[in-house]
Amino acid sequence: MTLPSVPIVDRVTDAFFALDTDFRFTYVNERAETLLKRSREELIGRVMWDEFPQTVETQFPDGFHRAMDEQVPVSFEIYHAQLETWFEARAYPSESGLSVYMRDVTDRKVQETTLAQHAAVVEAVNDAVVTLDRTREIVTVNDATETAFGIDRSELVGEHVERLIDRAGIAAEDAVEIGRAITDIDIGSAVERTVEVPFTDADGVDRIGEFRFVPIEDDVATVAAVIRDVTDRREYERVVTSLHEVTRWLLESDDPEEICAIAVHSGSDLLELPISGVWLLEEEKGYLEPVAGTAGAHDEFGGLPRFNPGEGLVWDVFESGDVERFDDLREVEDIYNPDTPIRSEIIAPIGTHGVLMTGSLESHRFDETDVDLISTLVENTRAALDRADREQVLRERTAELERQTERLESVANVLSSDLKAQLSAVADALESDGAGAGGDGGETHEEWEFPLAENSVEATLDRAEGLVDDIREFARNASTVGTRSRISLESAIDEALERSRLDYDSVVIEEPATLRADADRFVHLLETAFDDAAARADSEVTIQVGLVGFENGERSRGFFLLDDAAEIPPAAHERVLDPTTDPDDEVATDGLGLALVRAIAEAHDWELSVDNGENGGTRLEVRDVTTLERDG
Repeated sequence: MTLPSVPIVDRVTDAFFALDTDFRFTYVNERAETLLKRSREELIGRVMWDEFPQTVETQFPDGFHRAMDEQVPVSFEIYHAQLETWFEARAYPSESGLSVYMRDVTDRKVQETTLAQHAAVVEAVNDAVVTLDRTREIVTVNDATETAFGIDRSELVGEHVERLIDRAGIAAEDAVEIGRAITDIDIGSAVERTVEVPFTDADGVDRIGEFRFVPIEDDVATVAAVIRDVTDRREYERVVTSLHEVTRWLLESDDPEEICAIAVHSGSDLLELPISGVWLLEEEKGYLEPVAGTAGAHDEFGGLPRFNPGEGLVWDVFESGDVERFDDLREVEDIYNPDTPIRSEIIAPIGTHGVLMTGSLESHRFDETDVDLISTLVENTRAALDRADREQVLRERTAELERQTERLESVANVLSSDLKAQLSAVADALESDGAGAGGDGGETHEEWEFPLAENSVEATLDRAEGLVDDIREFARNASTVGTRSRISLESAIDEALERSRLDYDSVVIEEPATLRADADRFVHLLETAFDDAAARADSEVTIQVGLVGFENGERSRGFFLLDDAAEIPPAAHERVLDPTTDPDDEVATDGLGLALVRAIAEAHDWELSVDNGENGGTRLEVRDVTTLERDG
């Protein structure tokens, strides 16, 4: 290592020494000799850690090793107890070792300590403050100390700190910890120590105190103790932790009423809210229904009321969506029950699900902390109710899909058997016809006429096979449809008529409209409905197609198909939509047409119903077609 000239280094006011890569001293200036209380001759060539083993427990080893290993300058502060001096150590590495400077920064540290002391005093204006001298005798106490512990300062000043510890009912093991903290501050091994211990206040109530000790400098005192009551803070933290545990219980349930019961009783037990209840929105009827309440709520009210739209503060808060605190209900207008014994309450919306209300017979019973805790509880309850709703929807969808798939698979099997029987009849008829035209029997049979004379046998067979394949495929994919596009109702009807057994003039369209649907599936729906009507007609049939749901007061939009064929008896309406049940009536239908119509409608999220027309016939209604629009 290349060193500055000895005279210059010796004139440096900072302590300076140099170490080689094995941490042996290679140079020590005069200031460093004074600081280390060793001469150059005693140190040169010696390992630092061997000569000063006490430094092994300080920041020196870590700092010096880091500087050497990473070849980066390092700096840190260290207190020299014997000299009562703070030093800033700076080490600069080179390939041959370290150059170390130690600067006296005691004045700066004293200034920082003074600022910290001032800050502590400012912060502790409302806290108990006690100052101690080196013998642990009390020098001063403030007013807050007298108030907190119910003792006059004349009984404390000049007494050992144990007098205050005994008065506060602090346990022996905690008193030992306080003594250690005072010692650490007094000897300078720490600039601040904090001890949290239980104590008894002036009213004999058990509390939790945070004892913070800091060094001070005046004519007598050396240590200040700042005592803060943190009971409420610790209780708040305990309750918040418990509420998180309650959240786990809430999320384990998928029953809304059970979730609300957990929320209400958690509020009663954890937050000391004995008069509480939860109301959930009854979506179909539009009112808030009570679903859970504490025993205290039932005792006070003899049961919780139902709130209709616009009734009381509960409904107002539910609509606003914001938590409200009412300190004195006697000063609030338009309350639900002017004679209520409740004087103050908090009402908290549970999202769009409902509200939680908690009340007290005392005015000004609640504060912002209560609002915060109840807000946490209702937010966790909202999350649990959201999850329960999702689980319920999932269960319903799963059950519906299973039911729909089972029904459609049964439909497909029955229809497949029906069509196969028809195909077999066609084949038998063709064979019989061939025999009559000159077969081995030699007999002349009456002329046989194919039932669907207007179609060729080949076309009929192709259509039958295609229908079987289509229905089987649809049964496997009943819950979905293909890409929806905007289609004309009139165009879809025309295309369905081309595929069905009806003539073009058999359908009367009241007014044009458009909708979004899987075009092929929608045409199939119409075709199947047309063929079903044709199967029930003894002669020509007429079908009227019109729109519904566009007038005021009507339910969802849709369209209807009203035929003048033989009507389906009311007792058979449900059976024709689910022909897997045992029929009680013989109904002339074309295979399983209306079951397939319902399957295609439900795949589009539409609803199909069967009714009878005012003048006879059968009326099919398809509702919930939200994209249906009149043309023009």
